Amino acid sequence: MAAKTPTLLTLLTLTLISSTTALSGDPPTVYQILEKYGLPTGLLPDSVKSYSLSPDDGSFVVELEQPCYIQFDYLVYYDTKITGKLNVGSITDLDGIQVKRFLFWFSVDEIRVDLPSSDNIYFTVGIINKKLDIDQFETVHSCTDNALSSCGQPVSQLPATFDEVEMLITE
Repeated sequence: MAAKTPTLLTLLTLTLISSTTALSGDPPTVYQILEKYGLPTGLLPDSVKSYSLSPDDGSFVVELEQPCYIQFDYLVYYDTKITGKLNVGSITDLDGIQVKRFLFWFSVDEIRVDLPSSDNIYFTVGIINKKLDIDQFETVHSCTDNALSSCGQPVSQLPATFDEVEMLITE
C-alpha cells in the first residue's frame, strides 16, 4: 500500500501541473486583445464566436454568433463578420459595424482613442468624426437580434383605424 501512495501522489501532481500549464497557455480573448491595444472592451458585443489577428499587420476578423444591435448613444449594428486593422489606440479599415443616425445607417470606418487615455473615443463615419464619452464602451454589452428592442423604449402601436389617425393628427 505504501508503494501505491507515492505513485498516486505523483499522478495527481502531474495532472495538476498539466492542467495549470494548459490554462496559462490559452490564447487571449478578443476583449483582452482590445485592452492590450489600449481600446475599451465594450467595442464588441458579448456574442463573439471566434477571432483571428495577424501579428504582421494587425488585420483581424471577428465572427459573431449572429448579426445584432446594441444601443449606445446611437443604435449600432454588428454584422456576423467584422474586419479591420488593429493598431495601438485605433481600429482602421473597419467593415461590419454600422451606426443609425436619423433614418439612415452609416458604416463606421475607424475607431480611435486618445493616447494617453482620456474620457473620449472617436468614430469616423465617412468624412464625419464623432467624439463620444468612452464610459459607455468600458463594459461588454449583450446584444439583441432586433433593432427595435435595442432602443430601450417600448415600440408604439400604430393606430388601427382611420379615425384614430385623424385624432392623432388633430391633437
